[in-house]
Order: sequence, then C-alpha cells, then structure tokens
Amino acid sequence: MTKGTTLEPKPGNEPPRIAETPAGLLNSIGLQNPGVEKVISGEIPWLRQFGVPVIVNISGYSVAEFEELAARLDSVPEVAGLEVNISCPNIKGGGMAFGTDPQGAAQVVKRVRAKTRLPLIVKLTPNVTDITEIARAVESVGADAVSLINTLLGMAIDIKKRRPVLANVMGGLSGPAVKPIAVRMVYQVYRAVKIPIIGMGGIVSAEDAVEFMLAGAKAIAIGAGNFIDPLLPLKVLEDLEDWLDREGVKDIAELTGQCQ
Repeated sequence: MTKGTTLEPKPGNEPPRIAETPAGLLNSIGLQNPGVEKVISGEIPWLRQFGVPVIVNISGYSVAEFEELAARLDSVPEVAGLEVNISCPNIKGGGMAFGTDPQGAAQVVKRVRAKTRLPLIVKLTPNVTDITEIARAVESVGADAVSLINTLLGMAIDIKKRRPVLANVMGGLSGPAVKPIAVRMVYQVYRAVKIPIIGMGGIVSAEDAVEFMLAGAKAIAIGAGNFIDPLLPLKVLEDLEDWLDREGVKDIAELTGQCQ
C-alpha cells in the first residue's frame, strides 16, 4: 500500500508535522508525494522486485482529480488495486471533506468506479457521527472493500510557547490510543455492509490483530506501529500463527466477525 498519491507533486505541510502523544502519534504530513507520473515511472517499477501486490492510495482535491488518477493507474500492470482516500484530515480541500458526507463519498467512488476495472478499497474517516452511513453509501456504488479507520483529528499545544505543536495546528492521531474506537467502528461496519473490511488503528500485537478480526475485519494493516519497530508486521504475523496453533484455529478466516 503506497502513501497517498495525488495528480501533481506535493511538498506536504510545513514542519513540525509529527508529535508524540500518550500511546499515540499526531501527524500532519499533508500528502507529501512525488505525483502520480513519478509513482508510475519510478516507485512502482522499484516495488516490482518484492513480488507482492501493489495497491496505490489515491487522493484528490476534486472528484475530477480522483477520476484522472484512477484512469492513469488502471493500465499499469503492477497495480493490483486502488485505495480511495476520502478521509485524510491533513489537507485543506478534498480529502476528509468527501468522506464525512455519504453523498459526497458515493459521488467520488461512483466516478472512480467508471474509470477503472481495478478493485476499489475505500478508506473511511472516523471523524463522523455514523460511519456505517458512509460505508453503506460507498458499497452501493461499487466499492469492493473498505478500510478503517483513518486517523482521528487531534491537537497538541506547547505550554511553554503557548502555541500548537504542529505547524498545521491539527493533525491525525494514530497508534494504540485509537484502537478501542477503531475496533468499535469495524464492529459496526461489519454489521452494516457485505463487502470485506481491512481493519487498522493501533495494532501492535497478534492479540490486537485477532481483536480486529473478531470485530469483523477480513484483513488488518499496521501503520504507526512501524515507527516503533520496522519489523513489527513480521513479528505480528509470526505471533499470530502461534496464537492460531495454540487456540486450535485451522483457518484464520474463521475469526472474522465472530464476536457475539
């Protein structure tokens, strides 16, 4: 899964743009990326050597930009799917503005669906009153899966300087602090839609991964945990295999949605 990709290169937000918080991380990177043409010509060919499916996260400042990104990436043979990012809280336009409104979310996904044959994963924002409404809306117009949650909007203040820690004032909170909220939302969305869910938000152990799957996730992703240990995904995978053996679970798919 690539970092957010936009049509044109983006320098991202001004620093400072990362701040540690208790059991979490605030970030306001702002979609820094080299632009879709550089991703196609340079980043994706480099990723080919690893022999794994490549899913490109796309983010636009308008519906038309999302359409153009999907059209350009549709014909790239190494791209296995698109993650439609309608939930980034760290940009001034687009991003979360689409993801907080069911109609806006559906409009983006419907238009992207018309431009590509690739599987579409829609990344949902937790910064809404009812995440199930957004999930149902994108499912109805062709989303193949949803991923949740993206970061929660947060803020930190330097009490000596009496000003925000982040130059962008607010940023996205991730890490173990958000896990209970993420698990709750996966649980709710699982009961609202039929498409698969990729769960994320504070996963740092095999037990965390199991919790997300019991809530309804078909797969899980690790983000902030990589800052703690770049090898964490491998450790979680190894520990997860041990956990399944101890519990006598023959097929990990048996866990999905089994929280009664």
